[in-house]
Amino acid sequence: MEKEQIIWDVAVIGGGPAGMMAAGRAAELGAKVILLEKNGSVGKKLLITGGGRCNLTNAEFDNRKFLERFKDDGKFLFSAFSQFSVKETLDFFHNRKMETKVENEQRVFPVSNKSQSVLEVMTDYMKEYGVTVQTNSPVEGIVMSKTKANSNGSGRTSTVQSAQAGKNLITIRLKNPSNRLGAVGKSIQARSVVIATGGTSHPETGSTGDAYAWLRNIGHRIIEPTPSLVPLAVKDSWVKKLAGVSLADIKLTPFQNGIKQSLNNSNNKSASKILDKILFTHVGISGPSVLNMSKDIGELLKYGDVILSLDLLPKYDYAKLNSKLQEIFKVNDKKKFKNSLNDLLPSSMIPVVIEFSKIDPESNCNSVSREERLRLVTLLKDIHMHIDSLLGTDKAIISSGGVSLDEVDFKTMRSRIHPNLFLVGDILNIDRPSGGFSLQLCWTTGFVAGTNTFRN
Repeated sequence: MEKEQIIWDVAVIGGGPAGMMAAGRAAELGAKVILLEKNGSVGKKLLITGGGRCNLTNAEFDNRKFLERFKDDGKFLFSAFSQFSVKETLDFFHNRKMETKVENEQRVFPVSNKSQSVLEVMTDYMKEYGVTVQTNSPVEGIVMSKTKANSNGSGRTSTVQSAQAGKNLITIRLKNPSNRLGAVGKSIQARSVVIATGGTSHPETGSTGDAYAWLRNIGHRIIEPTPSLVPLAVKDSWVKKLAGVSLADIKLTPFQNGIKQSLNNSNNKSASKILDKILFTHVGISGPSVLNMSKDIGELLKYGDVILSLDLLPKYDYAKLNSKLQEIFKVNDKKKFKNSLNDLLPSSMIPVVIEFSKIDPESNCNSVSREERLRLVTLLKDIHMHIDSLLGTDKAIISSGGVSLDEVDFKTMRSRIHPNLFLVGDILNIDRPSGGFSLQLCWTTGFVAGTNTFRN
């Protein structure tokens, strides 16, 4: 006898944070849910976020201030965030016994410092409400089709099945033939489908932009994805020699053709930021401000060379720094110059500064001339890094691009073209800064979609 195909209330494609939240929420409300994940396990990208510590949100509880960080895209998100925002996210995790802590710039992490803690909450949430998780199930495409009058064939009565009757079905074509979990041959059918496949950043985790082609084929407009929140490659050899070194309380300012540049698309309010942090890598630089300005730097590079000015001591203006150096040299007048800067600079930067200053490192401080001291002041306030390029998609924290926002109803996360299709997380063309904003977007849009997948 031919096996009858199960018709699911909700199928979620993608087992990242947005997909897991959508699946768990829909199941919590009574839907019969299947989640399809192309990898051997869910949450692969979630585990590497925040350097493996998972910066799960940002502790800004004012929705208006939170969404200002999304720039022009923020206006689309008020409806979704009025339903599930930072407070609800933290309540969600706290109620499931995962403690959190707030660090610099209001970044929220699990107290365990492990992304695994966040993943366990999400997998337990899905398990609690009976979500069927099918891994190793890459999707080939989706097809809109008409429903038949049959049951879901599962032996379990769905509380939303009657409400779903008569709606169009979506057929999900699988790349790997399977007869498991309600798939007949190479397809699964569902009354509602949530697309949560992510963008194109870190493709090794499964985010390869597969869904963009499916969505184009059924009428959606896709903004071509590009790397966003991505480290920068730098030409200067001294930068690469400092790989692994981080500097706090510095300032970065971009210049092109000698002119300070305004970062129009940046989430920083000015072209430079006081008291920031930078991380040197084997090819260049990373860190919060570097990531946040990377998209703008990429645009500037189209028109010519870009220089980032590094101010090692932004708390001092030129005059105060000159006075400070005079004081240091006076107190340490018999010390060698190379040993005089330890109280002023991180030890890792001292050899670089000494080399660039052209001051004899073996000379005593009392022999440093006024001209040399003033040159040192300028150097400490303005060390140049020559930007080579943005690193590729494989190094990007997120990608820009995706589904055009005017094609989504953000009250429900429903497609305006196909009413039983829902679009969440990184599949959307929404730029956001680092600092927990991307994951909060996933929690919010996933929850709202899961709440609305079976509503008329």
